[in-house]
Amino acid sequence: MKLHPFASALITVVAAHGAWAQTPAPSAPAPAMSAPWAQAMCEAWNADTTLTDKLVESGWVKNDGGRGFKAMQIYRADCPKSPRIELQIALKENKAQCVYGGVAKTDKLDGGADYLMWAETPRWREMGAGDYGPMKAMMFSRLNFEGPKMEAMGNMGPFGGFLLLVGKVPGEWSACP
Repeated sequence: MKLHPFASALITVVAAHGAWAQTPAPSAPAPAMSAPWAQAMCEAWNADTTLTDKLVESGWVKNDGGRGFKAMQIYRADCPKSPRIELQIALKENKAQCVYGGVAKTDKLDGGADYLMWAETPRWREMGAGDYGPMKAMMFSRLNFEGPKMEAMGNMGPFGGFLLLVGKVPGEWSACP
């Protein structure tokens, strides 16, 4: 059966329109510092050679309290009802690899090995944009911090890289997770 050229073109347009209607819209980024965002942060960590390599060279990753991983819990101080998120970092294939990113699951942080960091949302965004680094953030109480301070001081370069990842990982900052 031979179709009129106009009918053939119309069928092509309708078929293409149907495909558009079935194509899912791009999803909005997850809320910043939510569990899905933490998973994306974990993936970004593993792609950052400063974090994966320098934290092995300095011995940072080996200080894990005997658990086999360091826990880093972070949260937005102006979102008090939101759960903390956690990154677990372990020595894997001679790299400081993020092996878990999600809702905090380490009940009791080890003050000699683990980290807890919190700041107001605008401060996280400023640090993530590179407006200032970890030293200024801590000196002016823009970033609150608990954990092995001397260890952190010896790793300011990687720590600064970690704060920049906060700005590189897509996230919705306008609402709490």
